[in-house]
Amino acid sequence: MSIIDWFDRRQKSGSKREKLNIPGDLWVKCFHCSEILYLKDLEANLKVCPKCNYHFRITPEERVRYLLDEDSFKEVSADMGPIDFLEFVDSKPYAARIKEAQSKTKHKDAVVIGTAMIDALPANVGIMNFGYMGGSMGSVVGEKVTLLIEAGIANKHPVLLFTSSGGARMQEGLMSLMQMAKTSAALARLRDAKVPFFSILCDPTTGGTTASFAMLGDVNIAEPGALIGFAGPRVVEQTIRQKLPKGFQRAEFLLAHGMVDIVVSRLELKSTLARLMRVLTLTSGRKGKK
Repeated sequence: MSIIDWFDRRQKSGSKREKLNIPGDLWVKCFHCSEILYLKDLEANLKVCPKCNYHFRITPEERVRYLLDEDSFKEVSADMGPIDFLEFVDSKPYAARIKEAQSKTKHKDAVVIGTAMIDALPANVGIMNFGYMGGSMGSVVGEKVTLLIEAGIANKHPVLLFTSSGGARMQEGLMSLMQMAKTSAALARLRDAKVPFFSILCDPTTGGTTASFAMLGDVNIAEPGALIGFAGPRVVEQTIRQKLPKGFQRAEFLLAHGMVDIVVSRLELKSTLARLMRVLTLTSGRKGKK
C-alpha cells in the first residue's frame, strides 16, 4: 500500500464519523478561575464556583429560589413601570430602552419587592435586578423601595434589600437623584419604628444606590468579591491620578476598612440572615417595650 492510498483510506474513514451533538448550554466557564463547570452542579451550588468561590451574578428568580423558603415569596406592585416623562434620547430613546429591558427580564422595572419567609421567619424582601438597565435607580425603583420600607413599618417585620445597581438612571434626570433622599427618609422612619433593616450588597452596587439606602443597613452584608462603591475604580483612578490598592472597592477591602459589617458566602447567607433576624427582632422588641 502506498502512502497516498493510506491517506485516502484515512480520509474516507474519517468522513464517516459523526460529530457528537453536545448542547452548548450544559457547561459554563468561571469568569474568575476559568474552570469549566457543569451547569447543573453550579446551580446546585447556588451559582458559586466550587473551585475559587466566585459568585456569579444571578436573577431575582434565582435569588428567590436559593435564599427564601420555598413558595413563600409573594410579590407586590409588580405592574408598576417607568414613564419616559422627559422623552429622553441618547443613542436610542428611553422608551425603547424600557421596552427592551422589560422584554429581556420579564419585569416592569429594576427591583422586585414582596413578602417572604426565611427559615420560617417573616420578612419584607426587595431584590434589585442588574439585568434591567444595569439595575439603575429611577422613579419606580425609588417608589418600590419606599413601599417596601413602609410595609416594614406597618407589619413590623424586618426589611431585607438585595442591591445590585449601576446607580441613578440618567434618563430620568433630577427625578432619579431625588430617590436617594426619598428612600433615606423612609429608612429614618423605619429606624424610629425599631424595625431591623438588612442591606445585602451584591455585585455590583455603585452610584446613587450605594450613596443612599444600600449603605444604611442596621447590618450591611456583602457577597464575596462584590464591587461596592460610588464611582467605579477606573473613574476614581483617572480622577485622583494615582494607582489604587489591590482589591479596591471589593467586599473584602471594604470589610477591612470598616465599610461593611460582614462578608458572607451565598451558601451561608440564608442561615446567617435567619440568625441575625432572630437576634435583632428580639432586641428591637425589648427596646420597644421600654
